[in-house]
Amino acid sequence: MTDFRFLTAGESHGKGLSVIIDGVPAGLYLTEEYMGKDMRRRQGGYGRGGRQKIEQDWAEIIAGVRRGYTIGSPIALSIQNKDWENWHEVMQPEPTDEPTKRVTRLRPGHADLAGTMKYGFDDVRNILERASARETAARVAVGAVARRFLEEFGIEVHSHVLVIGGIEAPVDGFPDWSRVEESQVRCADDDASERMVAAIDAAREAGDTLGGIFEMVATGVPIGLGSHVQWDRKLDGLLAQAVMSIHAVKGVEIGTGFALASTPGSQAHDVILPPDQWGDEPWRRATNRAGGLEGGITDGGAVVVRAVLKPISTLSKPLPSVDLITGEVIQAHYERSDICTVPAAGVIGEAMMAIVLAKALLEKFGGDHIEETKRNYREYAKTIRPRGIV
Repeated sequence: MTDFRFLTAGESHGKGLSVIIDGVPAGLYLTEEYMGKDMRRRQGGYGRGGRQKIEQDWAEIIAGVRRGYTIGSPIALSIQNKDWENWHEVMQPEPTDEPTKRVTRLRPGHADLAGTMKYGFDDVRNILERASARETAARVAVGAVARRFLEEFGIEVHSHVLVIGGIEAPVDGFPDWSRVEESQVRCADDDASERMVAAIDAAREAGDTLGGIFEMVATGVPIGLGSHVQWDRKLDGLLAQAVMSIHAVKGVEIGTGFALASTPGSQAHDVILPPDQWGDEPWRRATNRAGGLEGGITDGGAVVVRAVLKPISTLSKPLPSVDLITGEVIQAHYERSDICTVPAAGVIGEAMMAIVLAKALLEKFGGDHIEETKRNYREYAKTIRPRGIV
């Protein structure tokens, strides 16, 4: 079985981020420019802070690709932190006799207190550097590799913003994805976009931050990825875990999700249509309330995952807190931060969804070379119709 897996390393203000990706079949066309498109999208979105003016994220391919094609060995990527120039004394890896300026002002909502207690540190910087969402730049690079792989099978992954700061965009099916990319807040509705921008401006003026809701949609996903046989193979569980792992995400739903709690069963499930209503698809449903997943297995519909992002915990007008060392009541630590990252979170969500789907597709169809994997996929596709229909 081919297993798509990855590890990231690096701190927010360290020299950079490193990535190792294993399990990508040989023969997949992949370039730094292709990954760069998603890297730039992650840096965008109205409400980002000054750090994005410094960084020009780019994933350099160190290993695993030759003349534009993967060669089956692990792929190594390196992402430079340009802000390292301003932090090399604070974050240098070599020992030094210079006194360390410790961070001891704990921030509510961040990993500061829990992390320092777990690892026994007296300096919050040892925690905040790795707990920072800067790490997601590496994930987006991995997600771009997964996206490139999924494209070979006609699978696309998109995202858009539904809510920022309580302002909701009207939803009627999936949006025009090109309009989403043109929006400052990655929302296809012009009126909602304008009001979201105004809300972000008001939060900036007040020294506050805003959260919201974003949605990922994967189309072209075949029926049969994932499995019902063990809890840790259920694809809806894997997707939920992957999206929940994004910094500041506090809720995940699939398909209609939480609204099903107040919906009768007669209106909660996706009726299976007869063959004369299928078109070119092997199976078709009247609705997609399940979000493309039943029993932990993809059912052939679009896979839809929605996530709630809490407001960022680093405020320019800090909340009251306590000093790690003295226990003194103080104002929480403030370090340059964003006002709203919901638009960027959608891009990160796309990456995590693409990673999970790529892993599931490789689990199902294997293959050491991309052409072998595609042959396996094509043979399987011939079997996913009613047993009496050839």
